[in-house]
Amino acid sequence: MQKIAKSYQQKAYLGRFPYNLVESGNLAKYYKCLTNFDFLAAKVNHPELGVQALIEDYDLIDDAELLTHPEYNEERVKSLKLIQGALRLSAHILAQDSTQLVEQLWGRLLYFEMPEIQALLEAARQSKTVWLRALTPNLTPPGGRLIRTLTGHSDCVNAVAIANDGKLAISGSDDCTLKVWNLVEGKELFTLTGHRSSVNAVAIANDGKLAISGSGDRTLKVWNLATREVIASFVGESPILCCAVTPDGLTIVAGERSGRVHFLRLEC
Repeated sequence: MQKIAKSYQQKAYLGRFPYNLVESGNLAKYYKCLTNFDFLAAKVNHPELGVQALIEDYDLIDDAELLTHPEYNEERVKSLKLIQGALRLSAHILAQDSTQLVEQLWGRLLYFEMPEIQALLEAARQSKTVWLRALTPNLTPPGGRLIRTLTGHSDCVNAVAIANDGKLAISGSDDCTLKVWNLVEGKELFTLTGHRSSVNAVAIANDGKLAISGSGDRTLKVWNLATREVIASFVGESPILCCAVTPDGLTIVAGERSGRVHFLRLEC
C-alpha cells in the first residue's frame, strides 16, 4: 500500500508541479524546474507521463497574461523554448528508449551558450557514468525548420494529407497501410489496413470524417475515420497514383498510371 501511495504521489508531483508553479505566479521556480535535469529525466521515464507530457509543460509560459508578470524573463523563456524544441525533435526516439535523453539533449543543445542550457547539459553529463559523448553538436538543433519526426511505417511514405483543423494527418506507405496521426501530441492514433499494395495517395474530406486512399493494387478506398472501415471502393485499370476530394466531400477525383482521370460521385 505504501508503494502504491508513493507512486501516486510521484505521478501527482511530476504531473502537476510546473502547472502549480505557474498558477501560483512562481515563475522563478518554474524556470528552475524545467531546466532541472533530474525533473526532466523523472518525467520522461515515468510510465504514465513520458516525453509528451513534459513537452506540454513548456507551453504553460505562453499565457499572454504572464507577459507583464514581474518574474517573466524573455531570455529564460527563450532557453525553455529551445529545450522544448530539443525534446520535441527527440520525442520519437525517447518514446522508444528514454535512456537516450542525455545523448539527445547533448547532441541538440550543445550549440547554445545560455547559462541555463549549459547547466542542464552539465547535469545531464554527470548523470551518466558510461556513454558516447559527442565532442561537437551532432544532431539537428531546435529552432530550425524541422519541428518533430513521426515514426511507425515500415517502408517508404508516399503521401501525406492534413485535416483542415491542422490537428490530424494521414500518411500512406509502401507497407500497404495508412496511419492516422495526432499532430498536437505527435503520436499515432491508429492504422488502416485493407490495401494489397503500396498506398500512393491520400486525401481528407473537409469535415475530417472521411479519408480517401489510392493504391498500387488499382483500388481507391473511402474510409470512415470514426469506424475505421472502408465504406466505398473503386477499382481502376492500373495503379492509382493520386486523388483529391471536392470541398463538399461528394466528388472524388483519382488519377491512375494509365493516364485516366476518374471523377467519382460518393453516394451515402
